Amino acid sequence: MKEFIPLRIAVLTVSDTRSLEEDRSGQILTDLVAQAGHLLAARDILPDDRDAIVARLRGWCADPQVDVVLSTGGTGLTGRDVTVEAHRDVYEKEIEAFATVFTLVSVRKIGTSAVQSRATGGVAQGTYLFALPGSPGACRDAWEEILRPQFDYRHQPCNFVEILPRLDEHLRRK
Repeated sequence: MKEFIPLRIAVLTVSDTRSLEEDRSGQILTDLVAQAGHLLAARDILPDDRDAIVARLRGWCADPQVDVVLSTGGTGLTGRDVTVEAHRDVYEKEIEAFATVFTLVSVRKIGTSAVQSRATGGVAQGTYLFALPGSPGACRDAWEEILRPQFDYRHQPCNFVEILPRLDEHLRRK
């Protein structure tokens, strides 16, 4: 049987109004990461500023001590919601099915209100990135229903952990 491999996960909250003490969604993600046996690589809060978000995402992607970045907030439809655009500025490849599966999970929980989420996932510089809604419930659902199993090397028939070493193979010298 395969053994569990802990990942190094950074958590970014995007909010113009929250502080670390008031960051329920970021705290939920941080707690779930630890409960699953993974390591918290970093945690930060940034305002809804596309350039600042891009810079933080790129910085974490360049850090060999970060395998995954989970952001929460800024995935809605309002003018200040720029997290999805920031993520897409960084992605080398988008994981389109993440949004689809997240929508399926959300429909079971909140019905047609699921259409208001623009949750997304992708890969850059050998790092997984996922933009989750700012709702604590949505963060918990994304983690429990999708990310926790995919971040477990023992999950079959396949998982994100087993292909992690190959995500940046196109960047390596041949």
